[in-house]
Amino acid sequence: MEKIEYELIRSRRRTLAVEVDASGRVLVRSPRLMPKWCIDAFVKERADWIERARQRQARRQQNLPEIREEDKALYVKRAKAILPPKIDYYAQRMGVVPTGLTITSAKTRFGSCSGKNRLSFSWRLMAYPEAAVDYVVVHELAHIRYKDHSRAFYGFIESVLPDYRDRIKLLKGTQEA
Repeated sequence: MEKIEYELIRSRRRTLAVEVDASGRVLVRSPRLMPKWCIDAFVKERADWIERARQRQARRQQNLPEIREEDKALYVKRAKAILPPKIDYYAQRMGVVPTGLTITSAKTRFGSCSGKNRLSFSWRLMAYPEAAVDYVVVHELAHIRYKDHSRAFYGFIESVLPDYRDRIKLLKGTQEA
């Protein structure tokens, strides 16, 4: 098996971690003083997982909707029209109250919820099926009650969207709309 090229990031952490980003690049996070031979052995032990992760990322990139820059204004307008009523509907159903809404140009996340319960959604989400959009809205609203990704958090989502796992697959491009 060939040697895996990776980018090494040393910090004050205590453990080793490996991740594969959207472009297929391998990132290894390591304690500052860990010997390079230990890091190389760690990467080699995880070669199969790294290859599967690279394939998963390649499939995901292949299945992402292509968005032209000239379509941005249309997606922003659509987000401003579609998201507020969805947020109102699900917030009422879930018994939570968001403090505001922002439409962003984020490329790596569809939505977020601040510590002050302000919701942000990427206009890029509008390129996905409505079922996927509903999932992201419910996911971010659930963060108003649960500031983590615990079992209780996903249980809360499931109480609103029993098929939430299928909706996640729509976002990952592994299921047809």
